Amino acid sequence: MEQPKGLGGAQRVLVYGVTGSGKTTLAQEISAATGLTYHAIDNLTWEPGWVEVPLAEQRRRVASICTQPAWVLDAAYGSWLDVVLERVELVVALDYPRWFSLQRLVRRSLARSLDKRPICNGNFETLRSGFLQRDSIIQWHFTSFRRKRSRVDAWAADPDPPRVLRFRRAHETAAWLEFLQAS
Repeated sequence: MEQPKGLGGAQRVLVYGVTGSGKTTLAQEISAATGLTYHAIDNLTWEPGWVEVPLAEQRRRVASICTQPAWVLDAAYGSWLDVVLERVELVVALDYPRWFSLQRLVRRSLARSLDKRPICNGNFETLRSGFLQRDSIIQWHFTSFRRKRSRVDAWAADPDPPRVLRFRRAHETAAWLEFLQAS
């Protein structure tokens, strides 16, 4: 695995990690620091009323972005991860301990359900959607944690591109981001 430094010339960046790890915030900060265009995946995959965009249309939307010369994505769903992996040059992996990402997710979901801050396309979280439903964001954290961590393990061990910068602690990510912003 490569030691953290700037983007190393990468123009196509995927921020990847478990639910609640801070992917969206970091992708926005990378975009602000570098001028690379940020694309919020939730805006591409969810319509108003939490209506999921059909898979074929999700793939088309993501492929359209990935053909561009420069971008930052804040996630990649398994159903079209192949589209992103064909073009990504750098994966910034947030591989924090479960307790850390879970406590971030619980705090974020609780705050969003109380303040009704829009998330994507006018959608917002409720206590039910965040915590009580079978397919809640909290449940998704538990369902997807091992799978996402396994992907990061495999990517980090693979000598072939894309490069992987793996951060296991938030302070490591913050120090890297400071370096990136200063560059």
